[in-house]
Amino acid sequence: MTSWLLLGATEGGLFDLDATLPLMAVQVVLLTLILNALFFRPVGRTVEEREGYITTSRADAKQKLAQVLRLQADLKEQLKDARKAAQALIVEAEQESDQLYRGALAEATASANAAREASRRELDSQRDGALGQIQADATKLGDLIVDRLLAPK
Repeated sequence: MTSWLLLGATEGGLFDLDATLPLMAVQVVLLTLILNALFFRPVGRTVEEREGYITTSRADAKQKLAQVLRLQADLKEQLKDARKAAQALIVEAEQESDQLYRGALAEATASANAAREASRRELDSQRDGALGQIQADATKLGDLIVDRLLAPK
């Protein structure tokens, strides 16, 4: 009976079935309730909050990633369109430049041909004039030679 009153073990042995076993059971249950109330519930709430935050963050990250991928696809499409437009502008500018070059070349060729033709006509007229002058001088000289040779002495 004394062991029940002292709530402790008085005699040693391998299995003492006195008040120690129920006392230990009550201590374990009380300690479990206290630890559960003081530590495990707040830690559990914190873990659940973190888990919820992580889940929310992952969902947000997935949405943002999907939005980034959509934006990236849109930007690639815009870049592709811009490249096509730039290429079209380059081709148009090259064609315009080629037309201007051909026009300037044709104008320069026509001007050179006109100047050459004018020079040829002028040379022809000067040659004809010179030939006429030479012909007249030759006739005059021939007449002078004939007059001197046939002239009475």
